[in-house]
Amino acid sequence: MQDLELAKTLVRPSSLVVEDLSKQKNFSKEGYGSVPRAYIVCTKDIAIPLEYQLLMIKNTGFNDVLKIKGADHIPMNSKPRELFDSLEKIATKYA
Repeated sequence: MQDLELAKTLVRPSSLVVEDLSKQKNFSKEGYGSVPRAYIVCTKDIAIPLEYQLLMIKNTGFNDVLKIKGADHIPMNSKPRELFDSLEKIATKYA
């Protein structure tokens, strides 16, 4: 119980708040320039929830969006083969 109370005192607000994203101009075409962008959705990511990922995609205008079902925040550990396949698909398209 003492550890839980200590942990509660250490919690800090995160910038990963859906409302904050809508105010960001960095995710615009002007912010990133004209470089082609791709995003790989990780459906089981709890660090960046799916709702937040979809909002980033909507507000950014990615050229390509791929999805890895069952991938968590670190897809190179949870779905390495699927990540490789996605990255290869993106690289091949823009090579």
